[in-house]
Amino acid sequence: MATARARHILVDTREACDDLKTRIEGGADFGELASEHSSCPSGKRGGDLGEFSQGQMVPEFDTVVFNEEVGKVHGPVQTQFGFHLIEIVSRQ
Repeated sequence: MATARARHILVDTREACDDLKTRIEGGADFGELASEHSSCPSGKRGGDLGEFSQGQMVPEFDTVVFNEEVGKVHGPVQTQFGFHLIEIVSRQ
């Protein structure tokens, strides 16, 4: 079964998500922004979700983590929880 490790930032609006992505692309630190802005408890760990298996996250999240390029920041990805920026750290 496929597993992955990812970090994310969860915010309420697409606009906030777009702004954070622009800041990351400009050199801002993903972990610091997650700590400051993410509404998910993982924000306190720089957005680190640890390692998880396919099917453990909501479908929209899983689709990105298990199909998109590792090492890049993807999003905004909308789920029932809000808007995510997702950094795929590793996948096996």
